[in-house]
Amino acid sequence: MTAADIDPILLDLVERDPAAAAAAFGDAFGRTGFAIVADHGIPDDVVVRAMLATRALFALPDAVKDRYVVPGGRGQRGLTPFGTEVAKGATRSDLKEFWHVGRDLAPGNPLGIAMATNLWPAEVPGFREAVSALYSAFDTVGQRILRAIALHLGLAADFFVEPTRNGDSILRLLHYPPVEGQPAATRAEAHEDIDVITLLLGAEEAGLQLLSRDGEWRDVAAPPGTLVCNIGDMLARLTNLRLPSTSHRVVNPMPERARYARYSTPFFLHFRADYLIEALPGCCGPDDPPPLPPITAGDLLAERLREIGFA
Repeated sequence: MTAADIDPILLDLVERDPAAAAAAFGDAFGRTGFAIVADHGIPDDVVVRAMLATRALFALPDAVKDRYVVPGGRGQRGLTPFGTEVAKGATRSDLKEFWHVGRDLAPGNPLGIAMATNLWPAEVPGFREAVSALYSAFDTVGQRILRAIALHLGLAADFFVEPTRNGDSILRLLHYPPVEGQPAATRAEAHEDIDVITLLLGAEEAGLQLLSRDGEWRDVAAPPGTLVCNIGDMLARLTNLRLPSTSHRVVNPMPERARYARYSTPFFLHFRADYLIEALPGCCGPDDPPPLPPITAGDLLAERLREIGFA
């Protein structure tokens, strides 16, 4: 399988040359649904501290980690144990476990009613501070990328600021344990993301693949230290599929890497729950009507969670 042809984009282009940034992101998303960002601006020490906290978390005994599983919580906060999540349409569970951290809103904020409460493992000192710093950094980077996307769509640069303000964005700390025996060919089955955009650190470890426009699975070759961004279902729906949500998966490692665990940190950037997602006027017309009716971001999230078994 050949690598997807995605040239890294310098994120400071958003400020230096907004038109060039819009064109670069638009071209990357148009060809593959993915973009690679080379100067994302997340400080190395923030990434290192969060990854150390992540490794310490998943090194805890299962009996300890299981204390942080939220019954009936739809996997939105705390731990989702190994072998729980099943991709939409898949017949077997993914070979992973993960931890979710979401936004903390001030008491009394009406949007906070629909959000679960974060859990912080007392057994990992400094976990809350390290992971919260990474969450905040992702939130900032996401807004910069959305400015370029807005300009690519012919919208005001700040178009996405209000729709995503206080959105239920989620940071996922992912752990794929070492591969033993003869497991399924994939660590994570093919799927599309639910959100607006996904930002991912950790893709330099081989395994992430996207489904190209010609129906071939292609490796996402992310240079060390870069950030991978892809379009989610919410933005695909808003743009009447002009920016499609691309199927992707994580395949098992080559034999020489099978004894190593894989860690990554996707950040799922969401609209606020009450935002009505309906096709933008500039993305549809008499000859190109939206195939799907308007829906709030909260209802779309709930619908998709039911589809993957988190009813």
